[in-house]
Amino acid sequence: MADIIGWTASAILLLTLVRQIIKQVKDRQQEGVSTWLFIGQATASALFVVYSVLLDNWVFIVTNSCILLTALVGQWMMKKTSREE
Repeated sequence: MADIIGWTASAILLLTLVRQIIKQVKDRQQEGVSTWLFIGQATASALFVVYSVLLDNWVFIVTNSCILLTALVGQWMMKKTSREE
């Protein structure tokens, strides 16, 4: 039961993050998106992946790996759209 709750929370969080990235790129919203937010999110996510591996917790390993991926993809997409303008 606990894993179902964890995986559900993970899916909701990841869907929310992906939707936000899509909205920002679609609307070309770059104001308020800080490079430091990206650096902080990417660093924290990478450290959480290591921590999750040490705990052998697959819900958090997958979730934090995906959050790190969304940070990297989001930053790449924002840079790409800013160059296209």
